[in-house]
Order: sequence, then C-alpha cells, then structure tokens
Amino acid sequence: MTAIANNETAATTATSSSWFERRSAARTGVVLSVLAGLFLLFDSVAKLLRVPAVVRGTVQMGFPDHSVQVMGALLLFGVVLYTIPRTAALGALVITGYLGGAVCANLRLDMPLLGFQLFPVYLAVLLWGGLYLRSAALRELVRVGR
Repeated sequence: MTAIANNETAATTATSSSWFERRSAARTGVVLSVLAGLFLLFDSVAKLLRVPAVVRGTVQMGFPDHSVQVMGALLLFGVVLYTIPRTAALGALVITGYLGGAVCANLRLDMPLLGFQLFPVYLAVLLWGGLYLRSAALRELVRVGR
C-alpha cells in the first residue's frame, strides 16, 4: 500500500513539476520572441519611414535607395506572421530568409565576423529559440534530446 502511495505522490510531483517547467519555458519563449520581434519591428518601421541613417547605411552596403522600403515591407510581413501564433513558424521562416540575406550582405562587405556577420544568426537563434520554447507543436516536431 505504501509503494502505491509513493508512486502516486511521485507521479503527482512529476506532473506538477513538468507543468511548471512547461509554463516557465513558455514564458521564457514569449520574452525571447518579444525581444526579437521588437528589434525587427523597429528595423522594419525605420526602413519603411526611410530614416536617413537607415537609407544611408543600406546604400553604403551596396543596395539601391529605392530597395529600403521593399526590405522594410518584407521584414514587417515576416514580423506580423511571427506574432500570430498560428503562423509563427511561417513568420520565423520568412524572417530567417531575410536574415540570411543580411549575413550575405555583411559577408560581401568583409565586416567583422562576430560583431556584424553573425549578428543576424544570433537574432535568428533568438527568434527560433523563443518560438521553440513557446510552441509545444514545434518542440514535438523537433524533439531535441529524445
């Protein structure tokens, strides 16, 4: 009888512990997603508003000045998709493609590796990490460590 009671207590503790872990993981994922999303939203709005410093930086990277708003619109599209839970993975995919172009542009200009070339990669890791932590479906799909 004691063994049954101990097993039930252990099962209850494991269930509440995993519930707490899932909840804290989801909260951490939301925080990471919000941080990445706000940064990308700020970047897209600056491009759409054609902030002079942003246009100047884009032109210095070798892009024509008329492409700044197109870049901003594509990034904003990805951010909007990312903020909607049902389309978050598609949004992350669109943004990852955008960030891949940023890596390519920085690589072409021979920018410093850790500070500039890999910054879009860091941002993509933050983006996907946040989505992974807040999405049970993505965790089930990826199944890391099982």
